[in-house]
Amino acid sequence: MFIATLIAKESLNERDIQSAVASLGRAGATVSRQSGLIDGRVLDIFFEGDPGAARACLETVEGDIDIAVQPEENRRKKLLISDMDSTMITVECIDELADYAGIKTEIAAITERAMQGELDFEEALRGRVALLKGLEVAAIQLCLDERVRIMPGAETLVRTMVRDGGTTILVSGGFTKFASPVAQAIGFGSFHANVLAESAGLLTGQLDGPVVDSARKEQLLQSAAREGGLTLESCLAVGDGANDIPMLQRAGLGVAYHAKPKAAQAADVAIRYNDLTALLYIQGISADQWVTQ
Repeated sequence: MFIATLIAKESLNERDIQSAVASLGRAGATVSRQSGLIDGRVLDIFFEGDPGAARACLETVEGDIDIAVQPEENRRKKLLISDMDSTMITVECIDELADYAGIKTEIAAITERAMQGELDFEEALRGRVALLKGLEVAAIQLCLDERVRIMPGAETLVRTMVRDGGTTILVSGGFTKFASPVAQAIGFGSFHANVLAESAGLLTGQLDGPVVDSARKEQLLQSAAREGGLTLESCLAVGDGANDIPMLQRAGLGVAYHAKPKAAQAADVAIRYNDLTALLYIQGISADQWVTQ
């Protein structure tokens, strides 16, 4: 049995629902039941059939509606692993930090190509970091204070999963100086990121230690699942860039969040309209069960 979850940005109406059911029919699926309307904008449709075909047909439904298709089994996830930049926060930290060095346009162009999967991630990262040589370390705190903002729904998602006993891990191709306070602010249990080398209060243009790249993100997912005695089917991964693809494909449910095209295509679910609380609805957790502040 599979579940197709419809999550509207504002509200679902009967026409939307009938359109979705008809789409499942065109995909050759057999609908067994559906939930009542959840929070005025979410619906679960339970069906038998080909999930890939069902997703393809459902994504033709008009309107600002996100679609998730997944097995009914292991719907509630026990581990969340997430990218940071443009996923849990609204910016790319290296681009904003570069603005303090007066080279944001140059670095942002490289970042965009790397996230699109057009450049080798590690080579692009080291090249951008080299351009930051001589920037005062104090600029990092300024950037945190002035530019870094938590993505809508991030705290609710993470804190709700923590309350329910879930493991939460922030993994970033960015930097520990940002990942540490961001992880703490949102409520992640742990974080992994790259270390910017510094000397005498200035960035050296180098990195200390190994790079957190796509392979490392995937490895961290697998090791965390193993250490927690969890199957990968009970793990949820979320990210937006090409360097997140191996992690998204390895997890039981990989979610591309307002993502680059390659990541959206590779993931099980692509969230285009809603905020991160959509990942709670996908797990069958309605708003009355969320941890909010």
